Amino acid sequence: MALMTDRAICVRTFDYSETSQILWLFTRDHGLMHVIAKGARRTTKAGASNFDGGIDLLDEGACVFTDRIEKDLNTLTAWKLLDGHQPLRRSQRSLYLALYLAEIIGNVFEARDPHENVFDRFAATLKLLETASLEEAALALVLDLLDESGFLPSLEMCVNCGMPMAGERVAYFSPSRGGVICRNCEMSIPDRLAIDPRVLSIAVMLQKLPRVSAIPQRLPRLTRAQSDPLHHILGKHLEHNTARGFRLLRQITRRPRAARQSAGGPRDPSPT
Repeated sequence: MALMTDRAICVRTFDYSETSQILWLFTRDHGLMHVIAKGARRTTKAGASNFDGGIDLLDEGACVFTDRIEKDLNTLTAWKLLDGHQPLRRSQRSLYLALYLAEIIGNVFEARDPHENVFDRFAATLKLLETASLEEAALALVLDLLDESGFLPSLEMCVNCGMPMAGERVAYFSPSRGGVICRNCEMSIPDRLAIDPRVLSIAVMLQKLPRVSAIPQRLPRLTRAQSDPLHHILGKHLEHNTARGFRLLRQITRRPRAARQSAGGPRDPSPT
């Protein structure tokens, strides 16, 4: 039986038994792989198992697994932890954003469909989520994930009449229509969601940033007042088009009242 080696980030876990796990691993060269790690949580007198006593969400590691095309669930035979992203886990906001990104990856990509550039972007973004650049880094990757998976909505022209949205004072977004709606068309769209055009322009600008090895350069510093509304409409768009609920969406867009501020205000001093 042939064994494959790869780098992977764990995007979903299920406890299969007292000692085993079922894992969704987003690998660099093989795409999303569904594997079972038999005995992953078992420890022995000599110490942890071959899987370091279990694999957590967002862990990045070097892995060895079987890849039999006729099987939906292959076997993970070895795992070496490369980065557990401990600094990220110390911030609730950073952790929720990272888990949301993992949730999107697990739902928009097919198994065994490699996206090397997305893997590299995800790994780099997890490191940025440990810094003050977490808001802009997460939002930029969400847009790239939508683009790479074919779910990117129209953000520059009204999807109903084709009118450019640049310079508009009022804007709406329709998950069912897959994009922005102008004020002249909004009354005919039942699922319209209001959004500040200034905030909408941020998403357009992020898509057009210069890239180096697929990584956007010169990311602007964003506040939650800017990123949360965009996460909300893009998340609703994803839920409509994938027919799946994203449980982390509510967590990353829910804000304490004291933290509410205008779109042009200063960065929240301590995101939660």
